[in-house]
This record gives sequence, C-alpha cells and structure tokens, in this order.
Amino acid sequence: MKRILTYGTFDTLHFGHIRLLKRARALGDYLMVGLSTDDFNQSKNKEAFLSYDERKAYLEALRYVDLVIPETSWEQKKSDIKLYKIDILVMGSDWQGKFDHLKNDCEVIYLTRTEDISSTAIRKIIT
Repeated sequence: MKRILTYGTFDTLHFGHIRLLKRARALGDYLMVGLSTDDFNQSKNKEAFLSYDERKAYLEALRYVDLVIPETSWEQKKSDIKLYKIDILVMGSDWQGKFDHLKNDCEVIYLTRTEDISSTAIRKIIT
C-alpha cells in the first residue's frame, strides 16, 4: 500500500482543493491530510473562515481523503512521515523546495496549483 500525506488549512473548500486532493490520492492507495488547527493557524497569523471541526468534516466527506489528522506545528511533518509510514509527501507548488529536507524520509512531490482560485479570494467575496 502506497501512503500519501498532504497538509493545509483547506479553508472555504473549493475546486482547487478538490483537484489537489484528487491528484494526490491518484499517486497512491491511501491519502492522509494534516489539517492545520485553529491554534496553529493563529501562530502563523492566519485565521480560517471556518473552524477546524468544520474544515475537518468537509475533508472527511470527500472520497479522496482516507484520514484527517491535526497539524499543530511545522516540525511534525517528519514525525508524521515516520509514524504513518508515508511514501509520498504532496504539497502545492507554492511550497516548491520548502520541504526538500524531507526527501530522505519519503518522496516529495509539489503539484501545480489551480490558477484563479484561492480561499483568500473567496473570503473577499463572501465577507
């Protein structure tokens, strides 16, 4: 079984998120999502429109996602890769190169993001 892991806030879930998760899942047999907690987002000076529990419920409803775990710090990626026996870490291309230090622990793939859509743009429209 090939295990895939990705991380994110996944706020105001949109087509770009769905596309990323679908493409990540296609790389293996099991997709885990490390979902940024509200406290972790605050530490990054970022506030999600939806709460952690709401964002988690949306992700768990998607057929591409097998498991959602809380992301509470930047440093946990390395331990999550070992704990969950991850084969591939997938991140959006806006993170290109930022997680290359994990290439000794698993394969690292950066997927091209969907243009012209973002949670930030959606929040501007709905608030």
